[in-house]
Amino acid sequence: MKVKTILVSQPAPKAENSPYIELSEKQKVKIDFVPFIHVEGVSAKEVRIQKIDLNNYSAIILTSRNAVDHFFRVAEEMRFSVPDSMKYFCQSEAVAYYLQKYVVYRKRKIYVGQRTFADLTKIIKKHKDEKFLLPSSDKLKDTIPSLLNELEITWERAILFKTVVSDLSNLEDVFYDILVFFSPSGIDSLFKNFPDFKQNNTCIAVFGNSTVAAATKAGLKCSIQAPTPETPSMTMALEKYIIATNKK
Repeated sequence: MKVKTILVSQPAPKAENSPYIELSEKQKVKIDFVPFIHVEGVSAKEVRIQKIDLNNYSAIILTSRNAVDHFFRVAEEMRFSVPDSMKYFCQSEAVAYYLQKYVVYRKRKIYVGQRTFADLTKIIKKHKDEKFLLPSSDKLKDTIPSLLNELEITWERAILFKTVVSDLSNLEDVFYDILVFFSPSGIDSLFKNFPDFKQNNTCIAVFGNSTVAAATKAGLKCSIQAPTPETPSMTMALEKYIIATNKK
């Protein structure tokens, strides 16, 4: 079967030069974007139940833009004025850049990792005297607490937002040649919305080892995987598959 339609289980990209737009035009395929999961903030009351007092911390560990948004949202709801002396440890440059939405970048102490959380821990290790807060969702990679515990620092996790399954009932009678997933939560959402889902001739594309594992556990056959040395991005993996399939 030739590939004509693709559903990406994420919000549509905002950039006009998105590689998905280029892929769609180049390979003459229709690409739709529907987020299978979304984030909802936890109330200040729920944060207090976790016995989190923002006054107790001198440093914040930020792993995503969601963590940035919800930390400052909760701080505002709790009427906590974030002190200028607060230190920010950001997992990537993208997260650090996003922090500028809330603070004057050059006037704050901001430390940036290269890409992975393990990279960031090397920087955190140099600031052992700080009291760290890790704003996170209800779903957190097991490796993150393990790495922080290895550092023997004072830290606490605050669940400030939750990953929630989106309502996909409007897709019930819509079929795509390829479904693209980026997280185990996306796979969970598929089966929570459609418990009787049958893959049949639908191609499943997955990004990351944890997503591959979740898809396989759910009984799905993954025909497209990224990143690989040959196809480091999902759009590259999709294009390779489309070219090979549509030639037949």
